[in-house]
Amino acid sequence: MTRRTPNDHARCVLRSLAAAVVLCSGCSEPILRPQSPEARIDLPPAPDVKYVSAYTHPYGMNYVKVEAVSLVTGLNGTGSDPPPTPQRALLLDEMKRREVANPNEILASPNTSMVLVRAFLRPGIQIGDRFDVEVRTPTGSETTSLRNGWLLSTRLTEMAVLDQQVHEGHVMGSAEGAVLVDPTADPGKDQARVTQGRILSGGVATKARPLGLVVNQQHQSIRVSQDIAHAINRRFFTFVDGRKQGVATPKTAEFIDVVLHPRYHDNIGRYMQVLRSVAVDESPSALQSRLQFLQQQLEDPLTSATAAVRLEAIGGDEAKHILKQNIGSKDTEVRFYSAEALAYLDDTAAVEPLAAIARDESSFRVNALAALSAMDDAAAYDALRGLLEVKSAETRYGAFRALWAMNKNDSFLHDENLGGQFHYHMLDVPGPEMVHVTQSYLPEIVLFGTNQKLQMPFMLEAGKSILVNGSKGEQVTISHFKPGAEPEQRVVSTSVDEIIRTIVALGGTYPDVVQALQQAKTDGALVSRFEIDALPDSGRSYDRVAARAKAVGGVEQASATEEPATIEVATPLPDLFSRPR
Repeated sequence: MTRRTPNDHARCVLRSLAAAVVLCSGCSEPILRPQSPEARIDLPPAPDVKYVSAYTHPYGMNYVKVEAVSLVTGLNGTGSDPPPTPQRALLLDEMKRREVANPNEILASPNTSMVLVRAFLRPGIQIGDRFDVEVRTPTGSETTSLRNGWLLSTRLTEMAVLDQQVHEGHVMGSAEGAVLVDPTADPGKDQARVTQGRILSGGVATKARPLGLVVNQQHQSIRVSQDIAHAINRRFFTFVDGRKQGVATPKTAEFIDVVLHPRYHDNIGRYMQVLRSVAVDESPSALQSRLQFLQQQLEDPLTSATAAVRLEAIGGDEAKHILKQNIGSKDTEVRFYSAEALAYLDDTAAVEPLAAIARDESSFRVNALAALSAMDDAAAYDALRGLLEVKSAETRYGAFRALWAMNKNDSFLHDENLGGQFHYHMLDVPGPEMVHVTQSYLPEIVLFGTNQKLQMPFMLEAGKSILVNGSKGEQVTISHFKPGAEPEQRVVSTSVDEIIRTIVALGGTYPDVVQALQQAKTDGALVSRFEIDALPDSGRSYDRVAARAKAVGGVEQASATEEPATIEVATPLPDLFSRPR
């Protein structure tokens, strides 16, 4: 028997590795798939290009928390007198500033409660824009419920606690309105849920939040700032008083002010991503070389997201042509990212693939619907209307919100400001009947189907003073009870639409209507589907390996060295479908 030396063993290992390489050289995909697009040996060399992202970082993309201590009134004996704390002292100071008579007596009433108010101002918010507001009772409060309450007019500021004293910053907004407490919350079982609530669109911004780009310290100069603004303005502009104007203004050597382009109004994260993908000082020949490089990157799902955004940043017919070549790709990621970029370039070719993805691919649904809503295209409008008829509740409501963002004055949406309190829509669409209400973004009720009815018998409460009685006969009696007076009554049919309108006509608020609808569903009177905030979910994983196996009709396993089997959508979550923070 021949004894092997260490050198013999090494040569054997090398021969085995070489054989493995030869055997796998004919495989359809490499075993070791590189994660970096520049590492791909089958791509042309990456062009030497400097993007805006190499020189700058974004400004104004964080959410700003604003707070206040305020008072909720209108409680039916469920309030309390707040203990002596810095918050109470701050509230008393505010009441004195507003010249409220007998403030301590008001605080002692069981029909009022001191609350902590909080909101988050989104990036790019403008003066007059509305936002949701949260309220909750402070620790140690004896308030048992905020249901049926009304938040008094409140100034919202950035706040800090120093030396056991609350200090306020600049006033950023104001808030007021009816408090929406979760209708399913049981006061006897869940004290925390009934002592907190939201005022949908109850806040109004009194100060705009600017967007911009901060030039990195090592690049700060007037020339660099101007070059970056010039590059951006060649691609993006808006119209101010009828005059064409670039979106970027170099203010100093270190800061470039950026105006929000209307197409990205509901997707500021993507807007900033595209701006930072603009090339600076790129020659025509270098652009042609980069277009060739991006075309090959777009065809690979590992690099398609970045390539699509960079093509969107280039814009123009050549970039659109490359994107159009890939909207028919067998790979869902390539198809989606190509169509998404085309939508923000307002090209009709994006509509059909995005509508199909919104309907069939839940991982990409939220971004696909937002992209369709950003288009000024009749085909996109028709595609969204078609999605109102599908079975999926989140797809139907997502399509509705996308249509509303596209044109808030669309007569098809029948937008009514019911009682001056909430948006009300009754849609004449086929498909399963559904009632949708919101607990975030804005107060809104949408009826999918115009002939929805409640099944008798039923007895519903709409707030503390309105009773909906459908216990006998074929009609419904709705009564508004007032202290020391005869109840005001209306007799209506079992129509959901008629009942909603009558509750509001008798003084009911949005929370009152939501409470009645929730109870009707719980008690079995509402047979239609009932949904609350049925928004398409973000952050869903997409299984690349399973999708690839489905495309070829077989079963494929991911190797340990291949890219992860599941990924998340690479483009930002649209503001249009953001959930409460």
